[in-house]
Amino acid sequence: MTWLHVAFQAFVWLVVFPAGMVLGMAKSRWHVPMQVAGLALTTAGYVLGHSHGGREFAWSAHVPMATVIIFLLAAQTALGIYLRLHIHEKTLRPWAARAHGILGKFYPVVGWVQTVFGFATLGGYCRGGALGQCLAHYIMGSAFIAYGIILLILLCVGASFIGEKRSQEWFDSWVICLWGVVNSFTEHQGGPWTHKDLQHTMMGVVWWAGGALGIFLSRNNQRSLLPALIILLTGWAFSAHVQALALSTAVHAVFGITLIAAALTRIVEIVFVLRGQPSGTVREGNISPWQWLPPLGLICSGCLFMSATDEELRWADSLGVDHVTYSLILFSAGFVICLHACLLIHLYMYAGQNGDVAREGGVKLDNGNGHAYAPIHAGEAEMFELGGVDEEDAEELPRK
Repeated sequence: MTWLHVAFQAFVWLVVFPAGMVLGMAKSRWHVPMQVAGLALTTAGYVLGHSHGGREFAWSAHVPMATVIIFLLAAQTALGIYLRLHIHEKTLRPWAARAHGILGKFYPVVGWVQTVFGFATLGGYCRGGALGQCLAHYIMGSAFIAYGIILLILLCVGASFIGEKRSQEWFDSWVICLWGVVNSFTEHQGGPWTHKDLQHTMMGVVWWAGGALGIFLSRNNQRSLLPALIILLTGWAFSAHVQALALSTAVHAVFGITLIAAALTRIVEIVFVLRGQPSGTVREGNISPWQWLPPLGLICSGCLFMSATDEELRWADSLGVDHVTYSLILFSAGFVICLHACLLIHLYMYAGQNGDVAREGGVKLDNGNGHAYAPIHAGEAEMFELGGVDEEDAEELPRK
């Protein structure tokens, strides 16, 4: 029953609900059926989780998180039913629609967090003195995966999300800077300083200092290499991060090398592929094959780091697994996560109202900074008809 509970909930929260969220964003008629199916399946999974035949697990964060999820599901269901009634159109309904959309976008994050909590509970990890290390690996690893997925989103539909006054690196630098400030003051927990404390603290300093420089250099919609350079330095530091267990040292080295590769591909993308132009587009045909490498590298790096805790690696070492086999398993997981993210993005691009635009044919527009597409329907064509050409414009026209 426990494994059925794991299978049900992982499928619902990592596949069904994210797909339903995307369908909702695309205004697809399949949004409601998908979410109703997810609600039914997660209810069945919840029942299976309490039918484990007497097996008891020690208390963990997985338990209170389940309570939070129940309230989230209840609130989202109530909002969905209210919106289907189409009442209070000019007063309460717009606010309810906004709340429904915000809560729905939390579903993938909540599902991921609860999945990680469930994994730690199932393995008996992250207890006692291991909690701090678990938090560091799971949070930072998840952050790299999220960074890679965000890059995929911006790569495919970035023109819809990034404005003309802020480059992507401006946002990246702010996140790196703030994260570095937190790390600088939380890595040392008291007592004598160790080489690990010093390395982790200095990594935080590098992040906030480099992030601050990146904010300055990426102002006025300028592309910057600082975020990629900071990721490269982080990878270099971890590639030489000696651990107590030989397997752990080797896996950390693979993680560091993968992170370095992700940063280098990002630098090549900005400088040579895009030549300093924005990367956002809403049609996959305009994406260079090279541009898929930085997100993939970040996602694989995140998988490696999340699975590089002492407890997990001691378990793998007890089974006789070497770092090559262990890393290949995690690279495979990274490929699957990247594929899943690409499928969801593709679903958003071609489902619902977006699918109608794709079938009718959009008009490709150049926004001056890169390529973007704007949906233009046949009835709107008159808006784009040329008016009369004055003498000044006529002088700029090519002459035969």
